[in-house]
Amino acid sequence: MRLSSFGTLVNSARLLAAFLGGGFLVLAASAGPQANLNLKSIDGHRVRLSDYRGKIVILNFWATWCTPCAAEIPILVQAEKDYQPKGVVFIAASVDEGKSKKNVPDFISKYHVGFAVWLDATMQDLSRLGMGPAVPATAFLDQDGHILSRVQGPMREEDLKERLEWLLGDRSGTKPAAVLRHQ
Repeated sequence: MRLSSFGTLVNSARLLAAFLGGGFLVLAASAGPQANLNLKSIDGHRVRLSDYRGKIVILNFWATWCTPCAAEIPILVQAEKDYQPKGVVFIAASVDEGKSKKNVPDFISKYHVGFAVWLDATMQDLSRLGMGPAVPATAFLDQDGHILSRVQGPMREEDLKERLEWLLGDRSGTKPAAVLRHQ
């Protein structure tokens, strides 16, 4: 009898350790590592995502040749006008390279993009940040630089607003999906 009680105690301890360990893993996974990205601004200066710690950042990966990106950019332009006064920073990181890179200034002008535009992002950057294999892709970062949500594919206005309102609020409600995929 004593041996079975000991076995039950050991199994209970294992379950508790697994539960607590799993809980800690969930907490760590929810925050995740700080996102790092070092690129060039459209005017040629070195820029780092880490310089925006303390701010909520919307980081959108796009390209001039990407039709869904062109459809999505007006949503971001309007959101920047609405949320910049609340301290939200918008960054457009272009994956254009080679011949298409020269089209970035015209694209920015055509869509009246008034927020930061960064150049030389790569598909490796998207992969490293868990953004998926294609553009457009958007990351929502908290003030500590952790990616709290990602939208892979074209973003809808309601996707953007839901995530921004949650980030700007008290974060007590249901957290938006960590990854939202649209095709």
